[in-house]
Amino acid sequence: MTPPSVHRPRGFFGPDPQRKTQWRKSSASLANGNCVEVASGPQRGIGVRDSMDPGGPVLRFTPDEWRAFLGRMR
Repeated sequence: MTPPSVHRPRGFFGPDPQRKTQWRKSSASLANGNCVEVASGPQRGIGVRDSMDPGGPVLRFTPDEWRAFLGRMR
């Protein structure tokens, strides 16, 4: 499996003045904010970012890569 691409947010995972991107955080997140957020993007891509740095880099996964990642986490 190839590593996901990393990029500085622009476009669909970047600054979103109209708040169209729905970033979600796990309900099991720690109260100190050390967690990640995920969002669905166009062409069914998945974005993952650091909740403490919402303007920072975003990891982008294809749906197949995301399923493989989740399968290994379980």
